[in-house]
Amino acid sequence: MVAEGRQRIDKWLVFARAVKSRSLAAKLVVAGRVRVNRDKAAQASDTVKAGDVLTIALDRRILVWKVLAPGIRRGPAEEARTLYEDISPAPAAHDPALPDAVAPIREAGSGRPTKKERRQTDRLIGDE
Repeated sequence: MVAEGRQRIDKWLVFARAVKSRSLAAKLVVAGRVRVNRDKAAQASDTVKAGDVLTIALDRRILVWKVLAPGIRRGPAEEARTLYEDISPAPAAHDPALPDAVAPIREAGSGRPTKKERRQTDRLIGDE
């Protein structure tokens, strides 16, 4: 029997809406992408309690959440936000000196024709 105030980590991740399903949460834990108080969670059945700090490595971001309470159900997002405190570091600032995209380096009119240009050349060829 699980002690009062503790909950399986896979269930808690679903209730807190970190992942969409319990099976995805279990896969995340088994893959070693979840840490509880800096220690890797080995199994989906590991438990969490209020005060634990979870580090969750998702595809494009890393979440650091402090567990405030065990979950009861996978409810709306407002309810899920009451289960944790987000203590994730701020994302790295984007360097304004570097441009987002490089401007094209070709002369106007060179390269592939636009649809409008193709239509004009088709009309000219059709007139002959």
